[in-house]
Amino acid sequence: MSVHEDTLQGVNEILGYVKGKIISYKSIYRDDMIFCYLLAKEAMSSYAPKQWSRIELKNDLLDIEKNYIDHGDAFYLAVDENDRVIGMVGTQTVSQNELWLKRLFVKPELKGNGIGSKLLTAVEHFALQKGVTMIHTRFANWYREADVFYPAKGFIDAEPVDDYTRHMVKRLK
Repeated sequence: MSVHEDTLQGVNEILGYVKGKIISYKSIYRDDMIFCYLLAKEAMSSYAPKQWSRIELKNDLLDIEKNYIDHGDAFYLAVDENDRVIGMVGTQTVSQNELWLKRLFVKPELKGNGIGSKLLTAVEHFALQKGVTMIHTRFANWYREADVFYPAKGFIDAEPVDDYTRHMVKRLK
């Protein structure tokens, strides 16, 4: 078993009470992952300002291996007892000590069940194994769930990106 697989097994054992199992991305889940992403974006569009309400697929999701794995980054999926994708998150390493969260989404009807927390924990374990000490995220300032989730997980505000985007960081111990 690889160190990466050991990490996921540990995360799943520690947070076993949370609905869903965290796995490393596998291409057999690609279409279901994209469906989960589109459902999450559709739910967000219901309260997004009009100029942000267009739902579009991001190109990086079309080839996870090329855009994440081949660069030494991670992409995790949360899957339910029926082997359906219920959440996702990726990483983008930008320096020896820093990485960005990418595409942290949970199926709308399952938010509040600890799935996002479990995905974030997997990223934190991955980051620590790489020697990363700071995780960045950014999101539209109208994104209500993110506005609550990230501060509750220890993220603090960083320098603003622009008038519409909130940038937050978490220092790992």
